[in-house]
Amino acid sequence: MAIYAAVDTIDHAGLLRVEAPLGSADDILRVHPRSHLDAIEQAIPSSGSVALDADTHVSPGSLRAALRGVGAMTKAIDMVLDEEVQNAFAAVRPPGHHAETSTPMGFCLFGNIAIGAKYALDVHGLKRVALVDFDVHHGNGTQDLLWNEPRVLFASSHQMPLYPGSGYANETGASDNVLNVPLDAGADGRAFRQAYERTIFPALEDFAPELILISAGFDAHARDPLANLMLTEADFAWVTEKLCDIADTHAKGRIVSTLEGGYDLDALAASTKAHLEVLLERGAT
Repeated sequence: MAIYAAVDTIDHAGLLRVEAPLGSADDILRVHPRSHLDAIEQAIPSSGSVALDADTHVSPGSLRAALRGVGAMTKAIDMVLDEEVQNAFAAVRPPGHHAETSTPMGFCLFGNIAIGAKYALDVHGLKRVALVDFDVHHGNGTQDLLWNEPRVLFASSHQMPLYPGSGYANETGASDNVLNVPLDAGADGRAFRQAYERTIFPALEDFAPELILISAGFDAHARDPLANLMLTEADFAWVTEKLCDIADTHAKGRIVSTLEGGYDLDALAASTKAHLEVLLERGAT
């Protein structure tokens, strides 16, 4: 609701709202085994809630919500690659970047953005997709799901040490397709911007992606209660603008972003609005 309220304050003629369809089993199975999907389906209770781990609980509506998260990614990718829109943002819950190959965790059931990357490659025939994750927590699930996928560059900035304990710089993927840039607790916008300018942006330029996907977690905000980075809405707008520049150079401006973390509702709403306003402005040019 906080995000919907923020979107309602955006005054831009290019804003188009689309209801996410349910994702398909075939798309989930691009990155997860059938046993994982079956286990999630079987865990859904008819009432109440069930704990899959200390953080991740499911209730009767959880599977349908998770399927819409998958469907939001594939629909957004279809719309962008079919040139219906320049870019798109999937406002989904639950998020996805902690879901590993056979392990739901960190509030995540399916690896939404990894599924999207494989969908863009396999269905739309792209050859190179870049995935940038600026959530404060490392996207261990995305890394696990795409570890052996040389057609994807996965670049992540995140606080360390912090949950889930992965994301060291020496974790580089089977084909050097993973780039982790840990940030110390207390790092501010200056440190964040330096990390991108010195490491992540040059890697993206070298990779020359045909599509950029963003794991847009806004829990690196200074007001977020679950971590200790000190970013502001201006930092999220800045990184979005710079990613749009790279997309313009290599990917015909094509970006699909999906919501990951964010646990201070005011900060989440303001950061999402800042991110969307850049996407809308760039999509209209």
